[in-house]
Amino acid sequence: MAVNQPFPGRAGACADVAIVVLNWNGADFLRQFLPGVVAHADGARVVVADNASTDDSVALLARDFPAVELLLLERNFGFCEGYNQALAQVESPYFVLLNSDVAVTPGWLRPLRALLESRPRAAAVQPKILAHADPTRFEYAGAGGGYLDRLAYPFCRGRLFDTTEVDAGQYDDPRPVAWASGACCLVRASAWRALGGLEPAFFAHMEEIDFCWRLQNAGHEVWYHGGSAVHHVGGGTLAKTDPRKTYLNFRNGLALLYKNAAPGELAGPLAQRIVLDWVAGLRFLLGGQAAEARAVARAHWHFFQKRAYWRQQRRAARPHLRTAERPGNLAISIVWAYFGRGKRKFSELSGK
Repeated sequence: MAVNQPFPGRAGACADVAIVVLNWNGADFLRQFLPGVVAHADGARVVVADNASTDDSVALLARDFPAVELLLLERNFGFCEGYNQALAQVESPYFVLLNSDVAVTPGWLRPLRALLESRPRAAAVQPKILAHADPTRFEYAGAGGGYLDRLAYPFCRGRLFDTTEVDAGQYDDPRPVAWASGACCLVRASAWRALGGLEPAFFAHMEEIDFCWRLQNAGHEVWYHGGSAVHHVGGGTLAKTDPRKTYLNFRNGLALLYKNAAPGELAGPLAQRIVLDWVAGLRFLLGGQAAEARAVARAHWHFFQKRAYWRQQRRAARPHLRTAERPGNLAISIVWAYFGRGKRKFSELSGK
């Protein structure tokens, strides 16, 4: 249901782009960051899809942001299905998935759109993502472009586990990557629709990695463009140490690998992931984080309970490209590199 109407007569460099912010009880973030999104939209439509908020988000948007289109979703669908529901109602050649806690910068959108325009096979591209609290450093969720190791553990240029690098221009080069961050990502609408959007069973977390992996399996490219930058708060919905977040990350991590890995690259890595997950659960338990340990156990239980569904989704994701056929994949163990060998920078992993 659309409440506010598009601002009439808009034109600009990005008039064929719809910037879509999914909101749930984020009125404070909207007050802080939406004015900048509107000011630097560069001709793009700005849409807020509200996931049945119970705060004053809707009243705020209707009162203070008349140029913003508002879509009211009937209930809280979560991040994945919330975007699926919202984008099904938005007609535009390009979508930006933008978190409500992201501060955009002047001119941020043009380089992203230009990259997709110049590369017909490219279907998704993210900007450089810096920390809002300290814009000299990369931010956890996306940083300088997303990578995967041989067990499908995600990491980024500029961020390995909890270690983030200072941005000194070392990752300004545009390049194909394994995944683009859902915090800020420009997507080709035709590819989005062809793949059915985000995996709704994920609810939230790792959904963009799954989507980008499916894009690559379908023959598309995923890119990072360091000529564009945004600043991300991060952790706006679930705190980093929230057991719910732990549960989603561990469950979705197994599902991500199971759905998308090539046949010869599934059984061994999946078994190793399960072992490493239980090692992590034991570390939580010994560290006095019993709720986190239970979250890991529950994640595994629910993954195996739902294995018939994941098998169905795996069949739908064919063909499955091998690791060497997909950019942004390194044939290493990021866990061993970081915890065993003390590697703290992306350049120490790849020499790039």
